[in-house]
Amino acid sequence: MFFADGGLVPTERFIATRVEAELAFVMSKRLAGPDCTMFDVLNATDFVVPALEILDTRIERVDPHTKATRKIYDTIADNAANAGIVLGGRPIRPLDADLRWIGALCFKNGQLEETGLAAGVLNHPATAVAWLANKIAPLGLALEPGQVVLAGSFIRPIETRKGDTIQADYGAYGSVSCYFA
Repeated sequence: MFFADGGLVPTERFIATRVEAELAFVMSKRLAGPDCTMFDVLNATDFVVPALEILDTRIERVDPHTKATRKIYDTIADNAANAGIVLGGRPIRPLDADLRWIGALCFKNGQLEETGLAAGVLNHPATAVAWLANKIAPLGLALEPGQVVLAGSFIRPIETRKGDTIQADYGAYGSVSCYFA
């Protein structure tokens, strides 16, 4: 699922790709709920890094025969459309920046498509990671050291096709990009 920063994403592996800008948390300690807070997340995180999430569907968004569009339960059954991750930019220690104010300018083929701030994810991206740790706790699961956790997108998905280049500029925190080949 990991693609190199600036690397090629093979379009033949996918049906209908889209891209979102996110922050990825790389865990240094085990993080388990219940009652996990954003402060627990910050303490258990080695670093945060700019990321692009590549979305795809395992089924067409519009059924070619019935013309019916996908429903939310289709997305859930489809593992919320996650298909790949591109990590890039500058790793950030979680307390070295106010993560809410990290933003991205997202370009498609050199044209600005979307902008956003990480505060768009539950007011703080670490809150989303805490939510996840709490959600999986009843199943006896936890976030483990070394795992990469995407906090959630703070832009609308950008549609991509073969030949498109996507670049997200995170300002002082660097950039991350990929090319759909």
